Amino acid sequence: MPIASINPATGAVLKEFEPLSEAEIEHKLALATQTFTTYRHTCFEQRAGWLHQAAQVLDDNKAAYAKIMALEMGKPLAGAIAEVEKSALVCRYYADHGAEFLADEPVTTDASRSFVRYQPLGPVLAVMPWNFPFWQVFRFAAPALMAGNVGLLKHASNVPQCALAIEEVFQKAGLPEGAFQTLLIGGDRIAQLVTDDRIKAATLTGSEPAGASLAAACGQQIKKTVLELGGSDPFIVMPSADLESAIATAATARMLNTGQSCIAAKRFIVHEAIAERFEQGMTEKFAALVVGNPLDDGVTVGPLATPDIAAELEQQVNTCLELGGTALIGGDVAALKAQLPADLQNGNWFPPTILAALPPGTPADQEEFFGPVALVFRVASLDEAIHRANDIPFGLGASAWSLDPAEQERLMAELEAGAVFINGLVKSDPRLPFGGIKRSGYGRELGRHGIHEFVNIKTVWVK
Repeated sequence: MPIASINPATGAVLKEFEPLSEAEIEHKLALATQTFTTYRHTCFEQRAGWLHQAAQVLDDNKAAYAKIMALEMGKPLAGAIAEVEKSALVCRYYADHGAEFLADEPVTTDASRSFVRYQPLGPVLAVMPWNFPFWQVFRFAAPALMAGNVGLLKHASNVPQCALAIEEVFQKAGLPEGAFQTLLIGGDRIAQLVTDDRIKAATLTGSEPAGASLAAACGQQIKKTVLELGGSDPFIVMPSADLESAIATAATARMLNTGQSCIAAKRFIVHEAIAERFEQGMTEKFAALVVGNPLDDGVTVGPLATPDIAAELEQQVNTCLELGGTALIGGDVAALKAQLPADLQNGNWFPPTILAALPPGTPADQEEFFGPVALVFRVASLDEAIHRANDIPFGLGASAWSLDPAEQERLMAELEAGAVFINGLVKSDPRLPFGGIKRSGYGRELGRHGIHEFVNIKTVWVK
C-alpha cells in the first residue's frame, strides 16, 4: 500500500511513495552498520562541523522546508519557519557542547586512575510523529550523531516528504553516507525491524499505544528505549498571578501548532476567584484567531493533520457537551466549514473551542484532547488545583501561575510532571532535559542528559 502525502487543508493527494522492499531495508541496515564502524571513530571536531553545516542547510532552505510542513500536516507557515530555525538551533547546541558532555569524567577511587567514558551504541531507530516533523527528528538526531551513533528514521506515514527532506539535510551537510537514513515503511514493520541485532536502541515520540508497542518489542530484545508520549498538561492560575499575562500565555500555550502538541496546555485549572475574568479573556483571545489555509499570511490556526484526529476530537467535544459541559466558544465543526472557501471544504477542520462547567465523568477528566480545544476547571484552593492537575495518567509538563513564593514552592515540589514552568509557557529547550513520567513516557531528550541516553556509560578502572 503506498505511503501518501495528503494536504490536510484540502484532502488532495500531493504525492505517493512505495514503501521500501525487504531488500531495500536490508541495504539500509547494512549501510548503517558499515558506516558506524568508521563514524564512531570520527573526532568531536569533525562531528561538530557536520552539525554546524546541517544547521546552515536548514537556515538556507527554511522557506522551502516550511512549505513542505504546511502542505503535509497543516502547520501555518510562521510556525513552520520557527520550527526549522529551532532545528538548526539544536544542531548548533550539540555541535558547541557535545564534546564537553561526552568528555571522560575522572572519579577518585582506590585505582591509580578511574573514570567514566561515554561511547556510542550503534544504529538507533527513531520512530517520530507528524506534529513537529522537523523538530522532533532533529532533537533526536543532533545528540545521537554528535555521540557517534548513526540514525535510522521511521517517520509518521503522513509526512514522507518531510522525512526525505531531513535525510537530504544531512547529506548536504556532508555526513558520511549511511550516517542518517530515512526508512519509508509502515508502522506494522517496526516490531520486526527492532528484532534485528544491528539495531541497538530505539526512541519514539507519539501515542501511548505506539510507545507501548515499541517498548514491548524492544523489551523482548533487551534494547534501550526512550519514549516521549502523550500529555494533558495542566495550566494552573491562582489569584496572585499576573492575570493578563497568564491569559495571553494560556491562549498561546493551547493553540500552538493548532493545539496538536504533547506539551500544549490542555487543562486550565483556575481559582474560582478569578475564573470568570480568565474565561472571558481566553474567549476574546480565541475569537481573534484566524482559521484557514496554512499557506496564507495571517493564518494562525490550520487544519488538523488527519481525518481520524478531527473525528476523535469532535467525538470527545460532543460527549462533553452532551454530559452537561458548556462551549464558551467554538465546538461547531459544520459552522466553521460553512465559513471556509470551497477549496477547503474537504479539509480536517476544527474550530478553536473552550469547554467550561465540565461535570465529572466526561472525557476531559482523563483523556488527551489533541487539537484546538481548551478545558477549563474551576477550583477553590491550591490543594484542589494540585490534586486535579495530578489526577490524570499523564505527567509531561505543567505550567503554574502565581506570584506567591510559598505557592510557587508547593507547585514546584508537588506537581507530577517531567517539567514545571512557573509563570511561563511549557516548551522544549536544547539546554534543558525534556521528557515525562507516568504514561507520558520515560527517558530524557535534550540537554546534557539527552546525549547520554544512547551511549555506553562505561566505567574504566586502572591500577
